[in-house]
Amino acid sequence: YMMLALGMGSYRSALFHLITHAYSKALLFLGSGSVIHSMETVVGYSPAKSQNMGLMGGLRKHIPITKITFLLGTLSLCGIPPLACFWSKDEILNDSWLYSPVFAIIAWSTAGLTAFYMFRIYLLTFEGHLNVHFQNYGGGGKQQNPFYSISLWGKKGIKENSCLLTNESTYFFSKTKYPIDENGRKMTRPFITIAHFEHKAIYSYPYESDNTMLFPIFVLGLFTLFVGSLGIPFNQEGDILSKWLAPSRNILHQKSNNSMDWNEFLKDAVLSVSIAYFGIFIASFLYKPIYSSLKNFELINSFVKKGPKRVLWDKILNGIYDWSYNCAYIDVFYTRFFVGGIRGLAEFTHFFDRRVIDG
Repeated sequence: YMMLALGMGSYRSALFHLITHAYSKALLFLGSGSVIHSMETVVGYSPAKSQNMGLMGGLRKHIPITKITFLLGTLSLCGIPPLACFWSKDEILNDSWLYSPVFAIIAWSTAGLTAFYMFRIYLLTFEGHLNVHFQNYGGGGKQQNPFYSISLWGKKGIKENSCLLTNESTYFFSKTKYPIDENGRKMTRPFITIAHFEHKAIYSYPYESDNTMLFPIFVLGLFTLFVGSLGIPFNQEGDILSKWLAPSRNILHQKSNNSMDWNEFLKDAVLSVSIAYFGIFIASFLYKPIYSSLKNFELINSFVKKGPKRVLWDKILNGIYDWSYNCAYIDVFYTRFFVGGIRGLAEFTHFFDRRVIDG
C-alpha cells in the first residue's frame, strides 16, 4: 500500500501508512515472539516445532495478554476502525479510486486477502485446543496418548511426570541445576539480571511471557490504538501529520480541488470495512475450531447433496487450494524453464567443448 500511494503521488498517505503500519507490524512480530517463547516451554528449543501453527491452538487460555495484543494488531492490519491502520489504509484505498479503477480493484482485493490470512493466523494460534498434545510424531503405539509431548531436545516419548497424569503441581523453577561455565558467564552479560536464570523446566502447557517481553508489547498496543489520530482532521486547520509534512508535495491531492468531508469519508469507509469483515468471515468459516466447523459442514451437507455438481465443485476447490499451496506454481515454472534451460545449455556447451572442439 505504501508503494501504491507513492506511485499515485499520494505522499502523505504513504508516510501515514508507514507510521501506522510500523506500530501494528512491530506489535505482531513481538507477539509472535511471545507465542514462540511460550511454545518452547512445551516442545523445547526446536524452531520447526515451536513455530509450527499446526501444533498450536487454544493459546488464548494460557497467554491471554499476548492474545489480546495480537488480536489488536491483527484487527489494525485488517483495517478495522478505530485502530491505527484503518485510517491510513482507507485513505490509500480512496485515493486509488481517484487515480485508477484498476489500481483500486487490486488494492481492495488485497485488503480482503489481508483480513483473511491475518485471521487465519489468529484462529490457528489462539482458538480451539492445544494441538501439540494430540499430535502423533512417531506414527502409532503409545504416542497416540493425548498427553504425549516432546522433551526439551525434541526426543519422542510420553511425559510421565505430566501434571495431568500425576495430579501434581508443576514448579516454576526445576530442582535440577545446570551451572554455566565461567567463560560463558563473562561472555553473556544480560541487560536485566534474572534470579535462577540457569533453571529450566518443561511444562505441559505454555505460560505467559515475563514482564520484560510484555512491557514493549503493551506499549506498542497503546500506539496501535491511538497513533491513527495523527492523521485525523479534527478541525478545519487540518491534522497533525499534514502540519509536519507541510513542505512536501502531494501531487494527487493537488489535482483534486474538492476536499472530502466526513459524510463522504463514512460512505467510503463502509465499503473498505465490509471487505475486511468479508475476509474475516471466510477465515472464520474455514479455520475456526474444528468442532464448530463440523457443524457448519453438516449444515451445508444437509442442503447440498453429493452429486455431479458437488464433485465438480470439490475439484475446483481442491485445485484452488493446490494452486495457493504451491505459490501459483511460480517456483515450478522457474525450475523447469529457467533453471532447466540454463542447465541444458551448460550441458550442451560442455558436450560441444569436449566432443567437437577438443575432438
